Amino acid sequence: MDFGEKIEAVVEGLPRILAGITITLELTIASAIFAFLLAVALGLAAGAKNLILRGSARVFIEFFRGTSLLVQLFWFFYVMPLFGYRLEPIVCGILALSLNYGAYGAEVVRGAIASVPRPQWEAATALNFGYWQRLRRVIFPQAWAEMIPPLTNLLIQLLKGTALASYILLQDLTFEIDQLRRTTGDTLFAFGVGLVMYFVIGYLLTLLMNALEVRAKSRLGTGPSLREIFGLAPVIDTPSGVKQ
Repeated sequence: MDFGEKIEAVVEGLPRILAGITITLELTIASAIFAFLLAVALGLAAGAKNLILRGSARVFIEFFRGTSLLVQLFWFFYVMPLFGYRLEPIVCGILALSLNYGAYGAEVVRGAIASVPRPQWEAATALNFGYWQRLRRVIFPQAWAEMIPPLTNLLIQLLKGTALASYILLQDLTFEIDQLRRTTGDTLFAFGVGLVMYFVIGYLLTLLMNALEVRAKSRLGTGPSLREIFGLAPVIDTPSGVKQ
C-alpha cells in the first residue's frame, strides 16, 4: 500500500478515530476529576495528626502506587465479576485510573500543603479561623499554585495511561490506531499517526494547566494575569515594584 492509499485509509477511518479520541478524552477528564478529589482527601489525611487516619491514608496510597495499573484494570474488569460485581468497561477504566493516579496525586497535595510556611497557619489562627477556614481561605490557595506543575505531569501520564483501556475492550484511540495498522499493514505509519494525536491532546491539556497556574499565581499576586500576558491589560509598576 503506497502513501496515498494510507492517507485514504486514515480519511476513511476518521469517524472511528474520532470516536476513539472521544473515549480517550472521557477517560482522561473523568479520571482526572475523581483522581484530584481523591488526591486532596488522601493528601490531607496523610498529613493529619490522627495516627489512624494518617496510617490508613498511607496504606491506601502505597498500595495503589505500588501495584501495576494494568493489573488493577484487569482486576476490576476480569476478577470482580467472579465475585458477582460486573462493571462497564468505561467504569472500570475510570475507577482504576482514578485510584492509581489519585494515590500519586495525594503525595503532591500533601507536599504542597506542607510547603506553606508555618507563619501562614499561625496568622490564620490569629484571625480566629477554624481549621477548614484556614485551609480554604489561606493555605490551599497558596498550595494550589505549587501543586499545578506536578499535577500537570500526572495529567499527561494519565492521558498516556488510558492507552491500556484497549485491554478491557474499550475502543479508545489506541484501539483505533491498531485497527489502522491492520488496515494499512504499516506499523510505523499507523503508530506515527497515533503519536501525533496523543501529542496534540497532551499539548492542549498542558496549555490548559498552564493557564490555571498563571491564574493561581496571579490571584496570589506572585505573577501576571492572563490578560497581562496576552497584552489585554497594562501592567503598572509603582516605585516599590508592586503591580497595580
